[in-house]
Amino acid sequence: MMRLSTVLFLILILQVTLHAQENLFIPDLKKLDTYFEKCAEKWNIPGMSIGIVKNGKLVFAKGYGNLEIGKEGIPDENTLYAIASNTKAFTTAIIAILVQEGKLDWDDKVKDYIPYFELFDPWISDEVTVKDLLCHRVGLGTFSGDVIWYKSNLSSEEIIKRLKYLPMEFGFRDGYGYSNVMYITAGDLIKKVTGKTWGKNVQEKILNPLGMDRTIFSLEKLNEMENFATPHALVDGKNIPIGWENWEEVAALGGIISSVKDIGNWMIFNMENGIWGNDTILIPDSRNIIWKPHNTFTVNHTKENDFNNHFSGYGLGWSLNNFHGRLRISHGGGYDGMISAVNMIPDEKLGVVVLTNGMKAPTMAVTYYVLNAFLGLPEKDWSSEMLENRNKRNDSDNRVAERKESRMEGTKPSLPLHKYIGKFHAPIYGNILVSKEGEKLRLSFEYTPDLSAALEHWHYDVWKINWDNRHAWFDFGTVKYILDNNLKITGLEFDVPNNDIFFEELKPVKVE
Repeated sequence: MMRLSTVLFLILILQVTLHAQENLFIPDLKKLDTYFEKCAEKWNIPGMSIGIVKNGKLVFAKGYGNLEIGKEGIPDENTLYAIASNTKAFTTAIIAILVQEGKLDWDDKVKDYIPYFELFDPWISDEVTVKDLLCHRVGLGTFSGDVIWYKSNLSSEEIIKRLKYLPMEFGFRDGYGYSNVMYITAGDLIKKVTGKTWGKNVQEKILNPLGMDRTIFSLEKLNEMENFATPHALVDGKNIPIGWENWEEVAALGGIISSVKDIGNWMIFNMENGIWGNDTILIPDSRNIIWKPHNTFTVNHTKENDFNNHFSGYGLGWSLNNFHGRLRISHGGGYDGMISAVNMIPDEKLGVVVLTNGMKAPTMAVTYYVLNAFLGLPEKDWSSEMLENRNKRNDSDNRVAERKESRMEGTKPSLPLHKYIGKFHAPIYGNILVSKEGEKLRLSFEYTPDLSAALEHWHYDVWKINWDNRHAWFDFGTVKYILDNNLKITGLEFDVPNNDIFFEELKPVKVE
């Protein structure tokens, strides 16, 4: 009879062999290709590129649709798209390298490096650490303050100096508020510590070592690179080409422009725990703290979910949860006219990147279909299910319709037209001007020329904002004049229904 130790050894060898075989499994890529093509058509996405990494190699890379609606040109693995907030993981990697170099510590106080860093509370301002910046727990609400930097020409320092006027949403380290402005602060911190811009740091510390030679962070280089997608806004169900936005000054929050081939290198590097070839760029301590949950979310353990998920949280620049018993590392990105997603299952050396040039994007439908296929899970038509849910959400969003239905026809302004002109100051932003051109009012923002608009009387002392330029995240909006008891204008109140740029935070007051 075989000894027990021999039997256990053989079982162990069998398990290792089976796992290795499972880890080498590659599904039918032609079938995936067909599904992706149908997905792009069904979602009416202008264009998208998909990359799949397995066991240290890019095993699939292809583009679908068009670089721009109405023009020739098909995306491929080298096509450039804005990856937006998928940039945040690059920012945390740079900071990790600085910690490794002894130039910074995760628990250092931000104010020691940036004296003008102030939030809603002096004590909290003094206590915020480098880690706090990167895991969305300082107490600001999700997207709070984005109206400060969005399309503005303010410097990162000028943006940071305005953060003290943003309201507190929850207690310090007692909630989750996705904060782009904290990543702008992290970018400024990197500049203070190194004496170099965020861009130079990411180029030297990550892009060059990883051979990401088509990845950029400046619009000035876009035309030089060629083969780039055009962003598209979604207007009444139609994809409309729009211009690129310059995010270089705020690049730490989402300024990288890349391809699925280059992001393939980035995913391989991360799944090798910070090692690229023979070069250890991130040491184990760095990998572990970046992929540690620093901010956790409630998971409903009383109900089943699609992914058999039992925990969910945010590390430093990455979202963390489990996918059918395996650790999943992921992030999404939203740029004007471009949506992206990066997802990895490190235990399986499996990664998926989806880059698109439209606002209604099947990024997660594609991702889940790929993960199921490579992990041998039951096949599911994620595209149809998620598209139906997306359409239901859109149909149930009645914010603009309700405002239009509430319009009181036949009303007039309380004052003569010239009384509505003037300068209005918003502490979190700066000056907002209303001027008169002929018999029309014009709206302009001191630091954001692209937000200029004509004002059209809506009802009473409310005016409709007719933007001069097309915007991806919002369209319909109004501005209301606030009058005191003596019909003296004291301020403005904005109402621009959308989920990302909160004009209502401005609260400008009339400047005499």
